[in-house]
Amino acid sequence: MERDPCVYILASRRHGTLYTGVTSNLFQRLWRHRNGITKGFIGCYAVWRLVWFEMHGDMENAIAREKRIKNWKRDWKVQLIEGENPEWLDLAISFGFDPVAAKDGGTGEVVIPDLIRDP
Repeated sequence: MERDPCVYILASRRHGTLYTGVTSNLFQRLWRHRNGITKGFIGCYAVWRLVWFEMHGDMENAIAREKRIKNWKRDWKVQLIEGENPEWLDLAISFGFDPVAAKDGGTGEVVIPDLIRDP
């Protein structure tokens, strides 16, 4: 199995809640997050938009980078994101994922489009 170590940051919206993670397969991890398979923080705070990622040559370096970023102040993370993605675009769309709607008509429920629920 080929591994592509990657550090990534997800956001609930522009300047919203942030989540920093590491994975060996970014596409698969995004799919799991967006389909509610990965429970916990991601689902509770609707943190599904990929706003920054960085590929690494090996998992050891990726994990070390993730740990450093997790210890950063929020402002530093925002600067990292805005340095490469000033509009906070959902970069997952460039991988073929559908956009994620933030809320549904004021009900407060998070909406995940049906098209991204099926593998």
